[in-house]
Amino acid sequence: MRHEKGTKLLELARMLASSAEGLTLDEMAQRLGASRRTVERMRDAVWEMFPQMEAIDDVYPSKRFRIPSGLDGLFQAPTAEELAALSAAAELLDRQGAAARAAALRSLEQKVMSATRASARRRLAPDLEALLQAETIAVTAGPRPFEEETVLAAVREGLKSLSTLRFRYEGGSTPGRTREVTPYGILFGRSNYLVAEEVGAGTGPRNWRLDRVLDVEVTGSPGAPPEDFSLQAYADESFGIYQDDTHDVVLRILPEGREDAVRWRFHARQKVEARPDGSTVVQFRASGMRELAWHLFTWGDKVEIVEPQALKDMMRGELEAAAKMHVRN
Repeated sequence: MRHEKGTKLLELARMLASSAEGLTLDEMAQRLGASRRTVERMRDAVWEMFPQMEAIDDVYPSKRFRIPSGLDGLFQAPTAEELAALSAAAELLDRQGAAARAAALRSLEQKVMSATRASARRRLAPDLEALLQAETIAVTAGPRPFEEETVLAAVREGLKSLSTLRFRYEGGSTPGRTREVTPYGILFGRSNYLVAEEVGAGTGPRNWRLDRVLDVEVTGSPGAPPEDFSLQAYADESFGIYQDDTHDVVLRILPEGREDAVRWRFHARQKVEARPDGSTVVQFRASGMRELAWHLFTWGDKVEIVEPQALKDMMRGELEAAAKMHVRN
């Protein structure tokens, strides 16, 4: 138990050292899963170990706390599990075709190792080697997302500098036309998309496939998303990537699919209800009915679409189209 308390104190110290603006007591309690009173005692204990900790006035009566000078390397040595997870993440991105992000993670891995004391590196080496040899990644079949380093770098520069982007887009209703857009963010998935609004169009954000973006340049003209725009909230509106009409979705998973249902997340804001007959009802609000229909096909006869009618029609249409192509004459 004493070791667990020590680990929690070190975890809190790392949080306070890694936050530029500091953390309130409520934020500490939320991250650590502890009561406010417990966190107050932990803060005082950390303050004794790291007297350089600062208290910053926040919205009255709250204060924020931080350790501005960071922690000594003795307290920051990574574990073999952390390094193995970093290496695995880089390997997964590489296999998925995301070479630029994989290279960024490998560069971070090298920096972490070079910043680790030699004695700690020697201690980590056997465990890390064992984990890397004993764990691998199974990559499922599917399209490899496009990730051209020059395109991604230009998009990120536009996002950081709050500048519009100009490029030739080989998609949409007029392929090859040059567009100027205000970038809102990037969605990474089976395909990678730039979320942006075309300058002067007044249509709001839409998704632009990065593999169809050519000759991209950062214009230097001001271009920032609305202050109230949330990329996560935007992504949560859709089951997948496609953005269309939003529906209230109700799915009934039959008893034989219950174990899979309780482990599966259809949507970030889903509600799951177990029924007395052994079935499970999943409810959420989203757009992207075509992608949802494609996914539900993998559940076979274990799922029933209760609502909406648009999803039932979409599923029926997709099944009829597939059957038409494969029926024996």
